[in-house]
Amino acid sequence: NILDIPMAALTRQYLAYVDEIRGRNLELAAEYLLMAAMLIEIKSRMLLPPKKLAQGEEPEDPRAELVRRLLEYERIKLAAAQLNELPQFGRDFLKAEVYIEQALKPRFPDVNVVDLQEAWQDIMKRARLVQRHRISREELSVREHMSLVLRRLQGRRFVEFENLFDPAQGAPVLVVTFIAILELAKEALIEVTQAEAYAPIYLRLAFAPA
Repeated sequence: NILDIPMAALTRQYLAYVDEIRGRNLELAAEYLLMAAMLIEIKSRMLLPPKKLAQGEEPEDPRAELVRRLLEYERIKLAAAQLNELPQFGRDFLKAEVYIEQALKPRFPDVNVVDLQEAWQDIMKRARLVQRHRISREELSVREHMSLVLRRLQGRRFVEFENLFDPAQGAPVLVVTFIAILELAKEALIEVTQAEAYAPIYLRLAFAPA
């Protein structure tokens, strides 16, 4: 019965245990010696004659503090056991983890139509400056120039819009190249972008070539 502790036997057993562990763990032995001192104090108080009490006052049991500590220890022990019964990560279950590699493509602002128009006008102005004084009747294929633009962009991160045009080739070639770029953008094969309004216009492939 925890409320009726035999102090003499308990103190003897406790001091014997302290002597046993003293040589192995001094820090632990010091903690046990503190409790041993408490047990000896309780035992000494029980050997002394009881104090005279006022009428109606109940005598104090020297073992009350020890009983309180033992009951508190039992509550902690019970709570620890209940916590141990709960599912624990790594012991009772594991967390499922799935790693998905996903490359995030940077999003750039859409190209301003006015900026695109001005860039095209600049190219045409340069073409007029180097205009050749000969007439040719070669047929220009938009699809062929689409392929040429794709080859120019392949393997490069960005290409400036103006670098895709050679004014020396004349206005007809420039027009077909411009139409080819618009068709490629329409078919989502290339991306036309600029960092901000009025900034240079750049093109790049909208897909990773195999």
